Amino acid sequence: MGMHNWGPKSLLDTARFTLTFGSQLRRKHRDSHGLWKHEAMQKYLETLNKEYQRVSHLLNAGSISDFEERSLRRRHADLSPVAAVYQEIKEAEREVQELEAMCKELESREEKQLLELALEEKETLGKKIDTLCKKLSQTLVPKQKYDGSPVILEVTAGRTTGGDICQQFTKEMFEMYQNYADYKSWTFDILNYTPAEIGGLHHAAAQISGDDVYRHLKYEGGTHRVQRIPETGLSSRMQRIHTGTMSVIVLPQPEEVDIKVEPKDLRIDTFRAKGAGGQHVNKTDSAVRIVHLPTGLTVECQQERSQQMNRELALRTLRAKLYQQIVEKQLSQEQSARKLQLGTRAQSERIRTYNFTQDRVTDHRISYDARNIKEILSGKEALDKLINRLLEFAEVEALTEYLENLQSLERGGS
Repeated sequence: MGMHNWGPKSLLDTARFTLTFGSQLRRKHRDSHGLWKHEAMQKYLETLNKEYQRVSHLLNAGSISDFEERSLRRRHADLSPVAAVYQEIKEAEREVQELEAMCKELESREEKQLLELALEEKETLGKKIDTLCKKLSQTLVPKQKYDGSPVILEVTAGRTTGGDICQQFTKEMFEMYQNYADYKSWTFDILNYTPAEIGGLHHAAAQISGDDVYRHLKYEGGTHRVQRIPETGLSSRMQRIHTGTMSVIVLPQPEEVDIKVEPKDLRIDTFRAKGAGGQHVNKTDSAVRIVHLPTGLTVECQQERSQQMNRELALRTLRAKLYQQIVEKQLSQEQSARKLQLGTRAQSERIRTYNFTQDRVTDHRISYDARNIKEILSGKEALDKLINRLLEFAEVEALTEYLENLQSLERGGS
């Protein structure tokens, strides 16, 4: 009997899964637990679990060749994490069913104290199942190629009429990501910082290094909208709400970026650094701007006091941007029929709104509302919760699309 030839790791080869929003099936299953209940998911996991048991039996039997054993052990290693979580969920669901039967009996006997304990245990098991369903999604959807990479994060103020809310908001956003890096114990190195005249920020870039940086930040790329009453000027006295935008670009920066940059293709300018809040300012032309003539890409670095160090950092940033173009081209070729939202693509898309007057942050891609903007902008637990919600949704999207493909194949073959 032939083995099932699809393993969890090939999900990424089936499609490059990202945040897309379309079918009724996707709207229905917005979390891991909801997807777990999906009939196609149950059928698929049962198939994998049976295969795992069959592979385990063949390995224990021992009557196989060395080549078959190596192949089976690889397949066993692929299936083992999925089967383990699947069996844990099924066991927890059996316990819930037993508790439900017990609750009905206790309710009929009016055993209130025991009923309360049983209901508490049922709630605990429900939370355990939710956690296991998330773990199952993470197990089925492998890490993408660049998830473990450090990133270069850039923020740029948009334009608005009658105020400087864009520059102020851009500064708050840059500080939010800086605080988030600290919260996640990442390294945050500022590459350049161009302040605005009235305490805001025109543009800034930073290199962020640490565990799974790109995985957590890849869906931050796009246009962020702010709605607020300016703190100064006529609009503040009239209590008039202004709308502005800023954009975020997130570039994965693999440690080994094999991109050749010819010196003849570069125009390198030097200028005097402008510091963040008066810092990093010096009286020499240590800041560096590099223009890649064939593509028109421009990068700046002014963080270091040494022109040579700024030049090296700027070249590294340029290579990362050129590398990102190659990555995007590959992904767009693989998914020419689908709208791609990954990292720096779809920068004109409004991905999130920060409404200060209503004290609400809305992520439009997953219809997620969070209260208390200050908590989000502090870059700690509230932002981490929002980012993890995005990641879970992306995993559910990946699995949902795969299940839809399976159903289409089954219908086509029947």
